[in-house]
Amino acid sequence: MKKILLLGGSAQQIVAIEKAKELGYYTILCDYLPDNPGQNHCHRFYLASTTDKEAILNIAKQEKIDGILAYASDPAAPTAAYVAEKLGLPGNKFESVDILCNKMKFRKFLKENGFCCPNSEGYDDIEKAKADILSGKFKFPILVKPVDSSGSKGVSKISNKNDLGNKLQNALSFSRSKNIIIEEFVNKFGNQIAGDGMSIDGKLVFRSFADQYFDEKNPNPFVPYATTFPYSMPEYIQTKIHKEIQRLLTLLGMKNCTYNFDLRIDKDFNVYLMEVAPRDGGNYIPQIIKHLTNVDLVEASVCFAMGRNYHLPKLKNTNDYYGYYILHSYESGTLDSITIDEEFKKEHIIEEHYTKKEGDIVDKFLGANMNLGLLILRFKSLNEMLGAIENIDKLVKIRLK
Repeated sequence: MKKILLLGGSAQQIVAIEKAKELGYYTILCDYLPDNPGQNHCHRFYLASTTDKEAILNIAKQEKIDGILAYASDPAAPTAAYVAEKLGLPGNKFESVDILCNKMKFRKFLKENGFCCPNSEGYDDIEKAKADILSGKFKFPILVKPVDSSGSKGVSKISNKNDLGNKLQNALSFSRSKNIIIEEFVNKFGNQIAGDGMSIDGKLVFRSFADQYFDEKNPNPFVPYATTFPYSMPEYIQTKIHKEIQRLLTLLGMKNCTYNFDLRIDKDFNVYLMEVAPRDGGNYIPQIIKHLTNVDLVEASVCFAMGRNYHLPKLKNTNDYYGYYILHSYESGTLDSITIDEEFKKEHIIEEHYTKKEGDIVDKFLGANMNLGLLILRFKSLNEMLGAIENIDKLVKIRLK
């Protein structure tokens, strides 16, 4: 059996392990958490950090792997590219993957190549960052982010000079490299754009865009709580977005890869590539896209990692609408119950994934990893779907003790 090394064994990453086994591969898993659920699904497990490039390289050499995959993981994607490059395995250039996974390097690349990009600057010194903000270098409001974190962890909005608080330090605490980026806020037209896609031989052959929703009541209002497919904007706007992504992939020399998108357009339909991550999306986005289109992005990512071709199936012809809702709490505490309206559950929920159960300690929703679970939804009309998202707090109730 050929061997594939998978980086990350969270509940959402198990699908990649199972897909690799289904395709006939011997699965080796690395994760730094001793209680990760993925270890119960793989053939062999190593307790190792997926961001420790040299440790993962040594394991890869020891196991004589044939491919490596960081499924749905921004932090691990550069490690996978590094190991693949060192061992001559299928993959994309480490330098390109590293640019896509580091917000500071990505913004710099966008600026240098004429993409729409907010005014931004990277810092490893909090006092220097604070001085630049107070000097008027940036136009308010601004965002402060860790350069190498994911799931919106550590992201804050600063509205004026008196709104600094500990937001810079908070962002720094979520950065592995202890670097942050400050950027001016991009006012979006319509919803923020999410979704996944794939390139084959450098060509963006498939993409599925979606509308992303945020809740101002959340402790971190930059963590999306719901996403709906397909994207609501006209096709000509989607084509414009597609062309900008393609230009990026061409400049970076990307070949065979799956991607997760976070994008914005402004009132003039200028395209802002906020993030183009070289990996599948979390929150079961690939599963939703498979329901919607027949395209299996999980299988594609495994195939690409192993140097195999992935052939696009005939796209599904459906009038259905799909989405996900992240179960979350506005406060920390002990979970008492999750109650879902029975009719809503029967008519619209097609998959339920829970990370917490009654009696578990839960955290307030500061990052995507602080969810209680996720519901995959299906609707027969756009209005039906939008109505459900608007009234979701009445249909799904979270109670703490």
